[in-house]
Amino acid sequence: MRKKVIALVLTSALLMAAAGCGNTGTQSSGGQTENTQPAVENTTAAADDAQEDTQNEEQTTGDVIGTAEGTAAVPEETEDGSHILVAYFSWADNAVTDENVDAVSSPSVTAPGNVQELAGWVQEETGGDLFSIRVTDPYPSDWDACLERANDERGEDARPQLQENVENLDHYDTVFLGYPNWWYGVPMALLSFLEENDLSGKQVYLFCSHGTGGLADSVDIIEEAAPAAEISDNIFDCYEEDVHSSREEILSWVEGLGY
Repeated sequence: MRKKVIALVLTSALLMAAAGCGNTGTQSSGGQTENTQPAVENTTAAADDAQEDTQNEEQTTGDVIGTAEGTAAVPEETEDGSHILVAYFSWADNAVTDENVDAVSSPSVTAPGNVQELAGWVQEETGGDLFSIRVTDPYPSDWDACLERANDERGEDARPQLQENVENLDHYDTVFLGYPNWWYGVPMALLSFLEENDLSGKQVYLFCSHGTGGLADSVDIIEEAAPAAEISDNIFDCYEEDVHSSREEILSWVEGLGY
């Protein structure tokens, strides 16, 4: 009988031991069993969330970089005109100030001068940057005296010294170039500008104020002075007495060019 009791005790002990080995949980400090499997799943889920966050962050970063690179690669917006230069030579910006100038007989020397006014309208339509070509030695405000000096400069093939040149010329890819017809050509200061400011590869549009001589040889002279510029044959020109009433015409011309 005693042996049977001992055998039963041993059997019970073995069964309890086996049950203990089969339990995958751990004991908490309160004596309750905590299953470790959910903890593993939570760790995996956290890792997945972290990976997803990393992927989202990489995607967001990529979008920003792509946008920045795209913006850098695209030329300046046309509508803000920041890549357009409106350069012009006007007698009004290059004449000796004389309060006794007859505004009726010499209208182009009083502000705004003929080409100066045309340039202002081009700038208005394009939003480009204005640049006045100015010499260091101003011309007489009397037309006959100015014309005499202009003729002398042309005969000498002179290059009048300019007050300044365009800064950051590489920034511009389009140039509107305005000038008056002087002695069936261009003011020699315009040639100074073309030789000191390389317009190679730039799209150039010409606009001109003239008398009865029209454009004369001015276009040929400009093309010879800037052979690598892309000078359009779509040129705006108007008779000097019609300048002040030519706003709509020149705005329409600029619009027709796509600006």
